[in-house]
Amino acid sequence: MPLLEVTQLTKHYQGGSGHVTALEDVSFALEGGRLLGVLGPSGSGKTTLLSLIAGLLRPSSGEVRLGGSAVHLRSARESAAFRREHVGLVFQDHHLVPYLSALDNLLLVPHLRGRVRKADRQHASHLLTEFGLEHRAYHAPAELSGGERQRVAIARALMNSPEIMLVDEPTSNLDTERGQQVLELLRDQVHRGAMTCVMVTHDPRMAAQADQTLRLVDGRVVTNSAAS
Repeated sequence: MPLLEVTQLTKHYQGGSGHVTALEDVSFALEGGRLLGVLGPSGSGKTTLLSLIAGLLRPSSGEVRLGGSAVHLRSARESAAFRREHVGLVFQDHHLVPYLSALDNLLLVPHLRGRVRKADRQHASHLLTEFGLEHRAYHAPAELSGGERQRVAIARALMNSPEIMLVDEPTSNLDTERGQQVLELLRDQVHRGAMTCVMVTHDPRMAAQADQTLRLVDGRVVTNSAAS
């Protein structure tokens, strides 16, 4: 059974001139331990798709199943608890806590579970080092560049060793070299069997390194292909 199953997923919004369709009849499956690259122009529904998979939005129709469980049927409380334990989520605006250091932003994840252990601190320090941020551990987000904030957000999403990572434009604020490093870190986590990843990207070169590629145009799937 695939880890992620999306079936006939549709999302409408009510706009000033009537219904706006963000996604229309989207279906695909993703096996565990694979990296899916989602491509498409601005407004094609990529971020809406991530939000529906995460349970942040409810679909107008269709289903999202993660590990066989129906994401679209969970209450807001149930969805929040599931994300806290099983999902790593990174959107473009980072959502870092402005008055916490980079290290403390990572440690917020175990803190929300109830306790920060020595092993959590070691894991956080290791992640910051992997992302080239060990020298910025005690800096607040305002003291970091856009690319550094993005890497902190990705590292924080890895703190709970998620079953699935949902990442929106992880390389958009990074130069080519740093972007490639971040992608390789995500790929390494996936291919070690530690997690599955859905990555929205505008960069075909990044998507080409995924195990499977989904292309959206006007809210519809136009291609769904596996790497050869």
